[in-house]
Amino acid sequence: MSDAAAVLDAVVDRAAAKRLAARVDGDPALREAIVALARARGVALPDDAPEWPAKKLLRRARGVSETAQARATPIARDEAFVCGHCGRGVPPAGHTARDHCPWCLRSVHVDVVPGDRAAGCGGRMDPVGLEVRGDTITLSYRCARCGHTHRVRALERGAVPDDPAALRRVSQGALP
Repeated sequence: MSDAAAVLDAVVDRAAAKRLAARVDGDPALREAIVALARARGVALPDDAPEWPAKKLLRRARGVSETAQARATPIARDEAFVCGHCGRGVPPAGHTARDHCPWCLRSVHVDVVPGDRAAGCGGRMDPVGLEVRGDTITLSYRCARCGHTHRVRALERGAVPDDPAALRRVSQGALP
């Protein structure tokens, strides 16, 4: 079982997990050792766990089932909304997802991964910084309620691009 522990604990990234899954698929003794180790560590495994696909078994044995299944890629949502800060109607961007008001640059903390609507906070996201790299302007946001931070590209084209004066104020450290 100590060999199984060393092998299982050596998995540090996705590539290593895939390599180990391939080994487990081809080695029934290793599979049984992983199941026994997981149960010894207190992982609840059903009776049919030894027949599971190796990737599923390893996720459960390593205790990463929930995080491995969590979405990490953005969901493009280009929806109209009414700004909760300035009250203006914000149209869809038309070419990318719009997540902030183009006039006051405020947003609402609704996403864990962009577009997933999984954050339960609902606090106001204030622009707190601006970075320019080449032709790309990136806005930094902080939630007024929980302190969460994230970055998003400014929208410089489309039906209603971000207000250049508001972007200037953020770059000078003043909220629009």
